[in-house]
Amino acid sequence: MIRAEMRSPRVVKPLIGISCCTKQFGIFGMPNHAASDTYIRATDEVVGAVPVLLPANGPQADIETLLDRLDGILLTGSRSNVQPGLYDGPPHADGTPEDPDRDAVTLPLIRAAIARGVPLLAVCRGFQELNVALGGSLHQRVQDLAHRMDHSTPMQPSARVRQAKAHAVRVTQGGWLHRLAGTMEIAVNSLHNQGIDRLAPGLVAEGIAPDGLIEAVRVVSSQAGPAIGYAVGVQWHPEYDWQTDALSRAIFEQFGAAVRAYATTVRLGGVSAAAD
Repeated sequence: MIRAEMRSPRVVKPLIGISCCTKQFGIFGMPNHAASDTYIRATDEVVGAVPVLLPANGPQADIETLLDRLDGILLTGSRSNVQPGLYDGPPHADGTPEDPDRDAVTLPLIRAAIARGVPLLAVCRGFQELNVALGGSLHQRVQDLAHRMDHSTPMQPSARVRQAKAHAVRVTQGGWLHRLAGTMEIAVNSLHNQGIDRLAPGLVAEGIAPDGLIEAVRVVSSQAGPAIGYAVGVQWHPEYDWQTDALSRAIFEQFGAAVRAYATTVRLGGVSAAAD
């Protein structure tokens, strides 16, 4: 008689939706839906989840079906800017890249995810989308404003130089980022043109650059009431250096913990706890 082999139950990993941009690839410039490999690797190797690319398919996106299946949302950075008409801003300067189909997906996705309590981590453009989605506005070119630093991408061929720490951020005492970093000041990279002008009503600032620009936020409320889930955003790019920077890794680890807690709670039919 052959004894049946004992097998451990298969671990089902959570699913993380990663926002894509519309980009033209190939010799004929065909439109594609793309997200940088850095977000995929962070999701695979730090969050411990399965990355699912969310196309920038505009009004065709079925937001509720996506959220029925996803356990977290990672909003990515991009060269394109959020359309100014979405926050009553003046038109962009000629040549400024936009991605209206991405905007048409991410902004309603943000609002619906927060209402459901689906964990959300917003990075760079995603950070700006988060502010606009909840009713805030943006500076279009921070580097053109008086008394502001140049936060834009360094024009250097070396990725190590482009992605290096560029300035300090003063964190809010006792806040989410302070507890995670264990210090009142951190160093971040800086690769953006847009930045928060008017902070959305549902957000609180968690980190400020030396020139006063908001660099980190936490969601505390939405139109439906107090936030019931984990939702934070950073203006810099922790996905670039999580292998060498302890805080960058901790941001993704904490996001992963929130995602797993949400996935477990939802399978039990409960409601996820808010991030503090």
